[in-house]
Amino acid sequence: MNPADVVLAQFPLAGSGGRKLRPVLVLTGPLGSVPEYVVAYISSVIPADLLPTDLTVDPTTPEFKSTNLKATSLLRVHKLSTIHGRDAIRRLGQMAAPAFFEVQARLRIVFGL
Repeated sequence: MNPADVVLAQFPLAGSGGRKLRPVLVLTGPLGSVPEYVVAYISSVIPADLLPTDLTVDPTTPEFKSTNLKATSLLRVHKLSTIHGRDAIRRLGQMAAPAFFEVQARLRIVFGL
């Protein structure tokens, strides 16, 4: 896995200790000897009120076609997790460089950088 890859992975559910299979955006290369990756949550549920850290991903547009997502989705850049490489089931696609730069800008918002 590489930064900007969109993968289907087991994402930890906050507060319940469970996990859910869902698409995620890989934000880092492998970290540590296990290896682990920092990822951001992608959901097809789009709320009425978006946050400044949300990014709408429409796979019918040239900017997001390479993600290979099936439906318009929401990348929630503030909803981050660290997953083990074994939790990634398969690679779906990749976010194009201009869109990934937008993700990086939203990460700066999340962390106040």
